[in-house]
Amino acid sequence: MPVKVGMIGLGCAKNQVDGEMLMASLRQGGYETVLDLTEADVVIVNTCGFIDSAKQESIGEILELADLKAAGFIDKIVVTGCLAERYKDDIMKNIPEVDAVMGIGANGEIVAKFDELCKDIKVESFPDKYLMPLCGERDLSTPPYWAYIKIAEGCDNNCTYCAIPMIRGKQRSRTIENIVEEAEKLVAGGVKELVVIAQDTSRYGIDLYGEYSLARLLKELCKIENLKWIRVLYCYPEAITDELIDVMANEEKIVKYIDLPLQHASGKVLKRMNRRGDRQSLTELINKLRERIPGLILRSTFIAGFPGETEDDFVELAEFVKEIKFDRMGCFAYSQEEGTPAARLPEQLDDEVKQDRADIIMESQMAIMDECNRRHIGKQVEVMVESYDEFSESWYGRSYMDAPDVDGYIYFKSQNHFEPGEFANVVLEDCVDSDLFGKEI
Repeated sequence: MPVKVGMIGLGCAKNQVDGEMLMASLRQGGYETVLDLTEADVVIVNTCGFIDSAKQESIGEILELADLKAAGFIDKIVVTGCLAERYKDDIMKNIPEVDAVMGIGANGEIVAKFDELCKDIKVESFPDKYLMPLCGERDLSTPPYWAYIKIAEGCDNNCTYCAIPMIRGKQRSRTIENIVEEAEKLVAGGVKELVVIAQDTSRYGIDLYGEYSLARLLKELCKIENLKWIRVLYCYPEAITDELIDVMANEEKIVKYIDLPLQHASGKVLKRMNRRGDRQSLTELINKLRERIPGLILRSTFIAGFPGETEDDFVELAEFVKEIKFDRMGCFAYSQEEGTPAARLPEQLDDEVKQDRADIIMESQMAIMDECNRRHIGKQVEVMVESYDEFSESWYGRSYMDAPDVDGYIYFKSQNHFEPGEFANVVLEDCVDSDLFGKEI
């Protein structure tokens, strides 16, 4: 009987795509992949190592599996992903129940390493991170009607708070032809929404073609028949070109939704983060985006409590958030990550101060989001149906305004039956927190 393999996927969407490729490789290599971990002989923890809370979550999952292994429910534990790459010398030493630790450069040899593992050989494999495959067949962990598509790996931005370049290396873009080929296969398999991701999508192609090439890529993706929506996440502001804005404004398949992780508004704080811009330049960019892309939904993330952030810096951030009125936004307390330049900066703030500042921003944002949602009441939107909610006796799904996994839903009443991935025209009538409510028309 084939060995059964299950996976616990943690962290970001980029890591999720990596996990889908790992599971496809194992299935092709003769292993049986299972969704129910209670059926698995071997469980992979595809870890995140980005910030401290993510590391703790990854370690917690590994320790829980160690208990299951001790009780005889699973045979082996495999650790992959960012935590494995970042702490390659520590995991097996500190958690001896782990049977294999593999860095991201070993993703391409997962089957060979599993063959060793099944001969009761402990595996520690850390090839050069640049050997990590950028593409390959995937067993989707998303619903069959939408999927992420990763267009590049690594990052060259070197933000002082971020460990990603250290873990994942420099940016490596895939070719446009390669990405389009994968997208066509996904659409042929039933995918109607592609969510374009990378560490920094707006810098796509600079390493490969010598210029920002996201606009060019999006034009090619828009030519794919039966593809309904293209959504772009993780665009850094300084690489938003006029050509990209025009493409997003004029191509019908590209939803009018952009994710700009701005991180702060104070020019002084942004400079310490090794990021460009200030409140004025960011405001000008956002005004230009909103003017040239009617109906644009704008999402961003911010970091509160960065080293040296003064009360004035924080007030500037809070004022910026209130002034801009982001449709979707998250604010997180700064996490001091070992090995990053920011971790060595003076004037580190107390955890309580950092969290209080993040909470203040988010409390303000809740009122802003409610205001933004209420602006849509009375409007008609197209909703990609996800499922039926028995409690509210409503169907629910997402419109162009809602990215999967991070945003809310639209709930609507209808006498019709829908299959997941079908579309419904809904008039919006009310909102509660981050969710909108309406009825099919």
